[in-house]
Amino acid sequence: MNYVIIGGDAAGMSAAIQIVRGDEDAKIITLEKGAIYSYAQCGLPYVVGGVILKMESLIARDVETFRRKYGIDARINHEVTAVDLEKKQVRGKEFEISYDKLLIATGASPVVPDWDGLSLDGIHTIKTIPDTQALLDDLTDETKNIVIVGGGYVGLEMAENFVELGKQVTIIQRGSQLANIFDEDMAELIHDEAKKHGVSLLFGEAVQGFEGTSRVKGVKTDNQTIPADLVVLAIGVKPNTDFLQGLGFHFHSNGALLVNPYMETNIPNVYAAGDCATQYHRIKQRDDYVPLGTHANKQGRIAGMNMVGKPRTFKGIVGTSILKFFDLTLGRTGLSAREAESLGFPYATTKREVKHIAGYYPGTKPLTIKLIYHKEKNTLLGAQVIGEDGVDKRTDVLATALFQEMTLEELEDLDLSYAPPYNGVWDPIQQTLRRRRS
Repeated sequence: MNYVIIGGDAAGMSAAIQIVRGDEDAKIITLEKGAIYSYAQCGLPYVVGGVILKMESLIARDVETFRRKYGIDARINHEVTAVDLEKKQVRGKEFEISYDKLLIATGASPVVPDWDGLSLDGIHTIKTIPDTQALLDDLTDETKNIVIVGGGYVGLEMAENFVELGKQVTIIQRGSQLANIFDEDMAELIHDEAKKHGVSLLFGEAVQGFEGTSRVKGVKTDNQTIPADLVVLAIGVKPNTDFLQGLGFHFHSNGALLVNPYMETNIPNVYAAGDCATQYHRIKQRDDYVPLGTHANKQGRIAGMNMVGKPRTFKGIVGTSILKFFDLTLGRTGLSAREAESLGFPYATTKREVKHIAGYYPGTKPLTIKLIYHKEKNTLLGAQVIGEDGVDKRTDVLATALFQEMTLEELEDLDLSYAPPYNGVWDPIQQTLRRRRS
């Protein structure tokens, strides 16, 4: 059986390993348009900040490991530009390869609008190791003012790491808040943290272009021009699926490939996984697009199992994510209140600031928890947790409760661990739940 995988990162190589394990006669060809396989994109901002000292630390398995240890025909600098579904072939500039089963795991690319001055030196995105190396090569002691366009995951992580390097950072956000995955009241905590560390925030301004001769000197918005020695564009990503247009695939509204729980597209023997595909959202009860490494690895693994005839379904997501931002950890899962309202759920919220451990134990830190719940079913719809410590534990408990469709009473009754250095007799989640009845 000839298996061809387009893409050599999380989803693609997770699938390849499962095929190796499930079909001892498999012939596996993986096609990576770049030269680097299987690396941790989420670690890139921390290489810039010097937290991770070597870029090589982010590479989980290099291409030679896949070739020698697993017997995979792992090719580099092979960009697929066309697929012939009738002949079951993939094609690039100088190659044509036949497949019996095909996995599309092409990932996503940064959104880069066609702004004036975009070709000036000093304007960067950060999605790949070469992107990051180019930014590091451009970052000097003379680089003082850095402008980040976009206040999502990457924008916030880059802001923190640039500040740690002693740079003056400005974030431009077209909307009214950072981190749109959080509700406005919770985002205020993020804004306060940014200001505490000297990050300038510009809301409600739309970028028009960039000023400079050969190198960027400023970012022009619809209101002003902000001086800039270096610019990072972090306004989101788009699925790498343009080369599949017109072939009969079913797409999400943003261009991601629609897949079923077996990671199958609507085309026989063609699968998709990772940032180029959709993820079923268990709370929204519909296909969604949440491009995260956790999903890519899981979807790739499941795609590989199904490709070798070992059925396994992807159970969906609940929208869980976590982010470090200076001294705070920002965790969320499920729906925000804004999303619940837009989807027509009859919802209510409860919010509370509590201590992350027993109040009498030294070293307590404030923890702000907001819960969104269904007023009629009394089930959790979403949660947001922000604080210095204890955020990850509560976020994961809440994500588990969402995944299992627990009622608020069941969540309140959970037997959670307690000792004064780690918790109170009532966990902060349970304290917040009790607040709704007071």
